[in-house]
Amino acid sequence: MNPKVLLISPYFAPSNAADTHRIRMSLPYFAQNGWDAEVVIVNQQHSDLMKDELLKQSIPAGIKIHEVSAFNKKWTAKFGLGSLALRSMWFYKQKVDQLLKTQKYELIYFSTTQFPLCILGAYWKKRFGIPYVIDMQDPWHSDYYQDKPKNQRPAKYWFSYRLNKYLEPLAMKHVDGLISVSAAYLSVLQKRYPRIARIPSAVITFGVLEADFVIAKSNKHQFKELLNPGKVNIVCVGRGGADMQKPVSLVFETLQKGLQEEPGLFNQLHFYFIGTSYAPSGRGLPTILPIATKYQVQDHVTEITDRISFYHTLLSLQQADALFIPGSDDPQYTASKIYPYLLSKKPLLAIFHQDSNAIDVINECSTNTTLIKFSDEDSNSKLSRVLTDWANMSLVPLQLTPQIKKYSAAHLTLRQTELFNRAIHQR
Repeated sequence: MNPKVLLISPYFAPSNAADTHRIRMSLPYFAQNGWDAEVVIVNQQHSDLMKDELLKQSIPAGIKIHEVSAFNKKWTAKFGLGSLALRSMWFYKQKVDQLLKTQKYELIYFSTTQFPLCILGAYWKKRFGIPYVIDMQDPWHSDYYQDKPKNQRPAKYWFSYRLNKYLEPLAMKHVDGLISVSAAYLSVLQKRYPRIARIPSAVITFGVLEADFVIAKSNKHQFKELLNPGKVNIVCVGRGGADMQKPVSLVFETLQKGLQEEPGLFNQLHFYFIGTSYAPSGRGLPTILPIATKYQVQDHVTEITDRISFYHTLLSLQQADALFIPGSDDPQYTASKIYPYLLSKKPLLAIFHQDSNAIDVINECSTNTTLIKFSDEDSNSKLSRVLTDWANMSLVPLQLTPQIKKYSAAHLTLRQTELFNRAIHQR
């Protein structure tokens, strides 16, 4: 009989949250790698994120899913507590206590960016003797915004910074294994907590579930057309923000120059930035369009702050003429969207901090991406060449290498279960 792992994932299909996809893509492959998985989620009525009902098509039949409740955000928001982690923590404790009393699990796996819930791992380990692993999809406690102006800091930063600083050590003191999308995240944790160097850890990036592309294509009639068929449509889907100002500014500066020197040619180009805000629908503030206005290219840029569904995203990538990935000025940042971009096989422009691990992934998996580092001295000339080519309809499809298979959901699930085995056998 396979050992059982209890997966803690507050957001879950059909919620279209970025931190749901690790678990969603892994569920088809846990059993074949020797582990039976059950998931504990928060009831969908407590999630105000966009829902994508098609996501449920990718969940294998027979997966046992347990639901917990959460305090109503309508009431907790009055006290400044809107986080799903804080609203659901009591209910998670009650539900998982019950499961652990009545069933046998070998491991608890937190795969979520609702990090405060991870302190329950230490509690369950102490009470029931069950080890736990945390998936660091983002940094938990970070000093990144400490030197940033207040207008660039996330909402409620003062509170969240102090809460994270207090809670992170409680979880890290007893964790039995760590998975991270970035080696930099692990390095920071090892410096803060020396014991981390002595437990199993692995850098496992996000990947792709090829079945998702089939689902997107077979349901394309359900999605609104976002692009202009009369233009060369260059698409970027994902969050915006002040930390991406440098690569976006580089592109808009080059576009501005092209429009001044060859307006007839560069008028063909139109950039789409889709889903740039995490705010509820209709309430997001533009972060890309102000930069476009600064460079006087706003007529060639469309920013849609509202998030679109996961499969609408995949379809938009497939319908684009070319794709653009702007990286963060935080070198620890890793863009989870790299793999769907690569699998779309569209001409790709990517601009990243020179220390980002995204650079290695792109170089490893593709042969003709236009990849620019922040430190490149010839970035303007590279950008000018690629935008000129695209305006001239010279749109060469992306060429993938066999290494892309390393980032399939099947292979990445195998790597997760290898770490599970190490985590339970080291004790």
